[in-house]
Amino acid sequence: MNNKFESRLMAMRPNTPCTIAVAVATDANALRSVVQAHDLGFANAILCGNESEIKNVAQTNNLNIDDFQIIDCADKADAITTAVALVRDDKANILMKGLTHTADILRAVLNRETGIRGDGILSHVAVLYSPSHDRQLFLTDMAMVMYPDLNTKVNLINNAVILARHMGVDMPRVAPLCAVETLNPAMQATVDADNLRQMNERGEIKNCIVSGPVGFDIAVSKTAAMTKGITGPIAGDADILLFDNIEAGNNTVKAMVKFGDWIFGGVIMGARAPIIINSRSDDDTSKLYSIACACNMIRK
Repeated sequence: MNNKFESRLMAMRPNTPCTIAVAVATDANALRSVVQAHDLGFANAILCGNESEIKNVAQTNNLNIDDFQIIDCADKADAITTAVALVRDDKANILMKGLTHTADILRAVLNRETGIRGDGILSHVAVLYSPSHDRQLFLTDMAMVMYPDLNTKVNLINNAVILARHMGVDMPRVAPLCAVETLNPAMQATVDADNLRQMNERGEIKNCIVSGPVGFDIAVSKTAAMTKGITGPIAGDADILLFDNIEAGNNTVKAMVKFGDWIFGGVIMGARAPIIINSRSDDDTSKLYSIACACNMIRK
């Protein structure tokens, strides 16, 4: 782990460890991440699933789960329902996916009678940190909302702003990304970006600064902004990157991680508690960073 990132990560550690409810905790990757988070003082865990299988996976992977409570469940559906109920009943602060499909856990989250749905929409906020640039960016949405309209983009911004503020960015700068920096009625992304800017100026989108349309290079690079003669609050200083569609967001995040030194974390926002749904291909550092970000949502 990079020393600069490690220092940043430990600064995120809550004063009191959070409690993570792991749904279907028979996944070695999920177990490894919560054990690591526990060892570093971030969190405890309640493991929901088949008890004998959980213990077998832990033993096979040399993971010490003695400090964790295990709730033996009849099947995967029971494990998911149990984990969601722990969060709903305030016995856990964070919900985390184990060896189950994302759609199944989200279906339980959104259940109107037994779930933990919030007032707005669920959306994914990726949190990326680059040690070489010593910079943190929040990107949305790269995992859940496919083709947001204007009203949905407002919700995406609101969810990202909540996370950014919990992570120390008091007035995040939001860049609705477009291919150009000028309003073009033939390019809906620029129309939406201009509308979002106006809504922010009217106070309809709060606790942030929205400026657009803006291209990716202008949003993140002062040099690019200066070269193009673009000024304003966002020029090179964006904190939140809002994507027009899931393909743009998903591929941008993957490119930054695979071809740069950006470290990926992510949280699903909009429910009554943060939800962690990392890909099984994400490395241990990524999963730990996601847990740290979720802990910052509820740190005292």
